[in-house]
Amino acid sequence: MKILTIIGARPQIIKAAAVSRAVKNLFPSQIEEKILHTGQHYDTNMSQVFFDELGIPQPDYNLGVGSGSHGSQTARMISGIEEVLLNNPFDGIILYGDTNSTLAGAVAASKIHIPVFHIEAGLRSFNMAMPEEVNRIVCDQLSSICFAPTQTAVGNLQREGFLDSPATFRDGRRRRVCNCGDVMYDNSMYFSTLARQHSTILQDLGLQPGQYILATIHRDNNTDDPMRLHAILHALADIAEHDNIRIVLPLHPRTRKILNATPALLPADQSKISIIPPAGFFDINMLEQNARLVMTDSGGVQKEAFFFEKPCVILRPETEWVEIVNHGAGIIADADYDRIITAYRQLIDHPVHFPHLFGDAHAAEKILQTILDY
Repeated sequence: MKILTIIGARPQIIKAAAVSRAVKNLFPSQIEEKILHTGQHYDTNMSQVFFDELGIPQPDYNLGVGSGSHGSQTARMISGIEEVLLNNPFDGIILYGDTNSTLAGAVAASKIHIPVFHIEAGLRSFNMAMPEEVNRIVCDQLSSICFAPTQTAVGNLQREGFLDSPATFRDGRRRRVCNCGDVMYDNSMYFSTLARQHSTILQDLGLQPGQYILATIHRDNNTDDPMRLHAILHALADIAEHDNIRIVLPLHPRTRKILNATPALLPADQSKISIIPPAGFFDINMLEQNARLVMTDSGGVQKEAFFFEKPCVILRPETEWVEIVNHGAGIIADADYDRIITAYRQLIDHPVHFPHLFGDAHAAEKILQTILDY
């Protein structure tokens, strides 16, 4: 069976590592995987370093679409993916998450009747102003198999009619929904030991385990709104000053661009904030493992914090990973200065429970076996 994996953004590259590893180790004679990189993330620190560190095969196709508006970027991706699919016989495509690359792959493949297998199906923020929400909903609707990472995601799909939908695809088969667990949990468990062996980030930054906060900010509704970005940064600075604790802030290219253009958004006292370039996978893994607490607007980092049993302040008005909030391991603070401070205090001052919610670290194996059975 020949499968095309489509990736375009940093989180998708990391997720693809779990599936590529399972293809190589468990299904080498049954599955041939090719990789298409749309080029949505083209910065070396945001893309290439992950292929190098995680041992993912280099892409067989690279569209190099670069940045642009949602419409123009997605259109270039659809055109490029369609051309690859028309010129090469694939039995299906694997898509991850909720980026423009995800949307483009789903549209291109479904139009020419190639089965779509969506990993991280069923996630919902219920905020239709988020481009990611639109992408994931459309992709789920076009997918032959929806691979849900949690029971909550399955419940979302059930409420939307996916489990008893009369919809059929060209071959007459019905859509399937599978609770497979989370491929990011596979990766976090697999790479945590390697990260401890290979990363020197703690020594390089002079960090002691449990004596710093890891923060990440990258969503456009935070970076592109000066009031929101100002509130987050000043909350971080005041927490650092009050508690005499370091803040480590790997800076996304979008965030760096905004701050370079508007340096007044930065707090006057940055002495306890370590602003660093985007961290490689092993480095971010080590930073997550050893942080006292995590503050992020990233869905992936929220989960990784949970995997490593670190409380998390969520810098968004909602989260797809409601399990984290429901179990008290994360608090939604949005970009509100007072709520960020309050959430931090609550999480620091109270014990947090981290039950096993994201599978058994064999999600990739279950995904590939389900595709073979299909």
